Amino acid sequence: MPRLSTSLLALSLLLLGTCAQASYITRQLNKPVPGGVAVVDLGPSVAAPAARFDGKPVLVVKEQETWLAIVGIPLAQKPGNASLAQGDRTVSFTVGNKDYPQQHITLKNKRQVNPNPADLKRIDRELAEQTKAYRSFSPNLPSNLMLDKPVNGPLSSKFGVRRFFNGEERNPHAGLDFAVPAGTPIKTPANGKVILLGDYFFNGKTVFVDHGQGFISMFCHLSRTDVKLGQELRRGEVVGRVGATGRATGPHMHWNVSLNDARVDPAIFIGAFQP
Repeated sequence: MPRLSTSLLALSLLLLGTCAQASYITRQLNKPVPGGVAVVDLGPSVAAPAARFDGKPVLVVKEQETWLAIVGIPLAQKPGNASLAQGDRTVSFTVGNKDYPQQHITLKNKRQVNPNPADLKRIDRELAEQTKAYRSFSPNLPSNLMLDKPVNGPLSSKFGVRRFFNGEERNPHAGLDFAVPAGTPIKTPANGKVILLGDYFFNGKTVFVDHGQGFISMFCHLSRTDVKLGQELRRGEVVGRVGATGRATGPHMHWNVSLNDARVDPAIFIGAFQP
C-alpha cells in the first residue's frame, strides 16, 4: 500500500479535524422531528443574524465562521417542509417523523383528571404565568448547549409520551422524568437566571431557569425550592429538592427544556436522544 507523504498526511488530518469541529453542534443537536431540534445554517456574517420560527425569536450561535439557528420544533409540528424567517429571506429545513409511545396512569385524586370550575380558573391563571416565562428571550448566550443532568438517576418516563389519566387522554409528556428519591438535590444544567417560581395545580412546586435566548429549563413536583426570583445561577447550583407535589404519583424529578417557546426533548442535550 502506498504511504502518504508527511505533508499530505498532516493536511488530511487538519481537514478532518476542521470538518469534525465545524459539525460538532449539528452532530450533537440536530434532531429535526416534532419535539426535537433543528440546527439551521444561516451562513457567515459580521454581526449575529436574527431569525424567527413561527413568529418567535430563536437561539443563534456562532460555530467557526458560520451562524447557526438552534430551533425548537413543537410536538404539534407536522412532518415536512418548515422555514425560518431571517430578515427578508427564508431559510428552509425539513422536519422528519417520530412516533411516541403511550402511557396509562391511574390517579386516585379524580380532580387531577377532571378539575372542578374553581380548579380550572386557577389552572388558566397558572398557565398564563408559565406561558409568559416560556416566551422569555434574554440577549445573553447560554453558557453551554450540551447540558448536565440535573440529577443522577435512571429515566422513568420519556419525553413525548402520549398520556392517559384514568383512561382519558391528556397533553403529551413534555419533559423527562428521573427516578430519584425525595430530597435529592436538583442542579441547574447551565448558567441561568430564575425567572419564575410557583406552586401550581399540576406542576406543584416549580422553578423556571432562563439560560439565555429562549433556552429555558423548568423543574417541577419539587418538595422545596432553594432559590429566589431573579437569582443568577452558576452551572451546577442547586435549585431545589425532588418531591411529589402537584399531579405526581410519587417522588421523581421532572425536567422540561424549551426553545423559542417549544417544549423539546431534554434527552437531546444530554446525549441520550433515541430516534
